Amino acid sequence: MKQHSYSTLLVLVVLAVLRSVDSQRTPTISYISQEQIKDIGSTVEFVCSVQYSQDYPVLWIKLTKNREDQLPISTNTALIIRDSRFALRSDSSSSTYTLQIKDIQETDAGFYSCQILISTSSRISAEVELQVRRPPTINDNSTRSLVVSEGQPIQLECYAVGFPVPRISWRRENNAILPTGGSIYRGNTLKIAAVRKEDRGTYYCVAENGVGRGARRNINLEIEFAPVITAPRPRLGQALQYDMDLECHVEAYPPPGITWHKDNVQLSNNQHYSISHFATADEYTDTTLRVITIEKKQFGEYICKAANKLGSAETRVELFETIIPVCPPACGQGFYQAGIVSSMSSGLLVATIVTLVFFARNFNTKH
Repeated sequence: MKQHSYSTLLVLVVLAVLRSVDSQRTPTISYISQEQIKDIGSTVEFVCSVQYSQDYPVLWIKLTKNREDQLPISTNTALIIRDSRFALRSDSSSSTYTLQIKDIQETDAGFYSCQILISTSSRISAEVELQVRRPPTINDNSTRSLVVSEGQPIQLECYAVGFPVPRISWRRENNAILPTGGSIYRGNTLKIAAVRKEDRGTYYCVAENGVGRGARRNINLEIEFAPVITAPRPRLGQALQYDMDLECHVEAYPPPGITWHKDNVQLSNNQHYSISHFATADEYTDTTLRVITIEKKQFGEYICKAANKLGSAETRVELFETIIPVCPPACGQGFYQAGIVSSMSSGLLVATIVTLVFFARNFNTKH
């Protein structure tokens, strides 16, 4: 009997010692979830298992990426924040605390810390990062448009944020060849050592990361260059008393001042000349000089001039006399008040009158 009592007492002493040892053990975090990568709108769960923490509070805390701000979410088995997207489950048998977040938003990205508070100055913690997939967004510090002079070096820059990190590529309008060669260039910066006027136009910065449809920015590159002039028809013939149009095609940026000259005199709109300009684009202008009811002195050489801040250019158009009228614009002449074509030659006028008399006689004979 004494031996049995001794054995029981020994067991009680051992249990007391074990409990004392357990109570003196330092709490630990035995498991925490791995990094999580989720899409916006999905659900995530973070699991944290602890040991020897019965006498200490266990918390879930959200940390910003720079860890400057902390947001307590739960303590032990209770949520602290009021947000229906958050839920907490606990299992006392395994000392496991599971934090669930539904309908994930971009702002949920960051670090989630499981912490055991030992004292005001001591805690045990482990972290898990939540990364939220986000479609690309092109940053404001990317190039929007650029105006440079021909021959200068330039670089077009494009930066984007998103997760995963977006890939940047460059294209030109209508898949035109890039100054770097090829139709696609990959990288944040597109460099051109010396721009040419042929490089002007719209460039596309495209950011893609497999989330959504990607992002695109149109970048307009405008090249300033001195005028280049061409005459589609450098020699033109017309008969006396008829009109004729002299034409020049001007390519320049900024848009140039355009003038027509003859015999060192600048021409202007009057009863002898009519000047018109038609801009087909910022860099292209077609100019026409109409010589009205040509007189002998108006035959000769005409000069079309264009100038902007980068330089000037000119080309020559010769107007010479012919016997037969050139149509157009001769065929577009109208009748004047008396019913006679003012610019018709006498031979053409006689032929017209004869034709009218012939039709009049036939009409009277039949009736």
